[in-house]
Amino acid sequence: MSRKTNPALVADVRRRRPPVRVRTHRITASSARHYPPDGEGKIWWGRLKRALGTASSDFVNASLLQLQVAAQLHCGGISEIAMNAALAMIEAAEPQNEIEGALAVQMACTHTAAISVLARFGGGGGSERWAVALASAAARLLRAYSGQVETLRRLRHGGDQYVRVEHVHISEGGQAVIGNVKSQDSKGEQQDAKLVTDDGPKEGLR
Repeated sequence: MSRKTNPALVADVRRRRPPVRVRTHRITASSARHYPPDGEGKIWWGRLKRALGTASSDFVNASLLQLQVAAQLHCGGISEIAMNAALAMIEAAEPQNEIEGALAVQMACTHTAAISVLARFGGGGGSERWAVALASAAARLLRAYSGQVETLRRLRHGGDQYVRVEHVHISEGGQAVIGNVKSQDSKGEQQDAKLVTDDGPKEGLR
């Protein structure tokens, strides 16, 4: 059975510019220097600022250090792939200021940590107690990530939620009015409405 693909979504993905990336030069096992992959330092730095929603170079430097810690491999060393994946997630969130940028960094780091914990199940072995501890840690991280996504949504759209009612159920003997109900206007006329009862709709009620 073939899956239908949304043409508009495919076109949007194809139009998107490739996300900003970094190259890393290892200094120690836990630190590295970041530099542009194509040598265009000024353009690259500007793209990093836009990706993080900031005009502050200090904010960019701090964010890169935070991502660097999160991208450190379990066996040591910093994963350049993990850092660039995190930057792609952050740029996709399109933060508009430092508050949203910091939240996007947290989301990327939380996701990386959750996947790292889940990956430890792949090796098998270990006691049941160890497996339960891993499962609990992964669940907490995944809940934290969901909470961060919801927080970003609330920052942008507020906390109001709207519920659209698709069906109206009327019990026996009940009735409901569908449409706008208005009081008498200046000419003494009333708005037509449709009355729905358990026997079905009735038109033209005044």
